[in-house]
Amino acid sequence: MIEFGGDWTKNKIEILVKYAKAYLKIMKDKTYWKLLYFDGFAGSGFIIKDKMPDIEITIGAARRIVEIEEPRGFDYYYFVEKNKANAKLLASSTKDVFPNKEITIREDDCNLKLAELSKFLLSPKGRNFRVLAYIDPYGMQLEWKSIKNLSKTKIDIWILVPTGMGVNRLLKKNGDISEIWLKRLELFLGMDSSTIKSLFYKTETDYTLFGEEEHIKKEKDAINMSANIYKDRLKSVFSFVSQPYILKSTLGNIMYHMFMASNNGTAIKIADQIIKKYNAIEEK
Repeated sequence: MIEFGGDWTKNKIEILVKYAKAYLKIMKDKTYWKLLYFDGFAGSGFIIKDKMPDIEITIGAARRIVEIEEPRGFDYYYFVEKNKANAKLLASSTKDVFPNKEITIREDDCNLKLAELSKFLLSPKGRNFRVLAYIDPYGMQLEWKSIKNLSKTKIDIWILVPTGMGVNRLLKKNGDISEIWLKRLELFLGMDSSTIKSLFYKTETDYTLFGEEEHIKKEKDAINMSANIYKDRLKSVFSFVSQPYILKSTLGNIMYHMFMASNNGTAIKIADQIIKKYNAIEEK
């Protein structure tokens, strides 16, 4: 049984928070920049791990980022949470607790809000904004075009890619993928179906008593392949991409790869240093 909300859940939040603090330290005296924190799948503000008879509650990323005061906080916080109940809980743990902070919560689709963010940052009003974004989808809701549209902006964006939990599960062993799943893969990877199939499948020939038989076979390491493909996609639109933090289940199965993309080389150096530490912890 896979446990959700385990150490990797805490680690991904710690990675984000450590990076945010380093980011804010660098920006401490650069008050001419307006700093915006954007979370596309903000959740309820808490992560609950129900492991009978104990219930462990972890403070979520949104609340952790809002709590940062030193060396400076962000000027604006923008949280997207489509689930109405979660959005209400998030408001009670952020807006209600920090009434003096500029916190916006929207019950909407992350892709729509990322499109609006891109448009704003490229407008005259958005020129003096710098953004730290965190995209931790529940599945494969994130569309590639949403990321691509941000490539010319001043953004450092952390993305959890569901390589094991999403991509690999949709890629059936025999290549018989439903049209709905193929469409989801196309939107997520920003590739057409024929390209996706050519990357993840190969045709093999068996020689039998009755002649040659061809069959389609899925590549063995589709999870890490999908991570490398997504990293290459990020590198095609951003100047720099971090090494991944690899998130595994309690059984040791890879679930996600966490990347940061930016047009700032120093940002990636800092991200890589943090990721290296937490990957080492995972390997122990």
